Amino acid sequence: MKLRITLLTALLAVGAFAADVTGKWSAEVQGRGGQTRTQNMEFKADGAKLTGSMEGMQGASTPISDGKVDGDTIMFSVVREFNGNTMKSDYVGKVSGDSIAFKMKMEGPNGPVEREFTAKKK
Repeated sequence: MKLRITLLTALLAVGAFAADVTGKWSAEVQGRGGQTRTQNMEFKADGAKLTGSMEGMQGASTPISDGKVDGDTIMFSVVREFNGNTMKSDYVGKVSGDSIAFKMKMEGPNGPVEREFTAKKK
């Protein structure tokens, strides 16, 4: 019984230290040909669960999926369709105050595309 209480207390303590990413975020992300574009995001953290959306190139909002918060790390995927093709991007971010250092990986027709960028809380 004491072990169960200790484990439960430890789990609750971990949840208490989860990064608070709820809100709107913005980043300048380098795209093809070196062009930089603004990427807007909105997140809602509920314990270890992360939901939200990312703004697409034409301004349309795309929901995130498989969102998780683990301490100061967030993870999620975004699935978009371009010209009948489905493109999935996986994001991992390290939260530090009002910024998130992201690493994004997307499988493309010419191999994987990887980008790093930092988002700032609005």
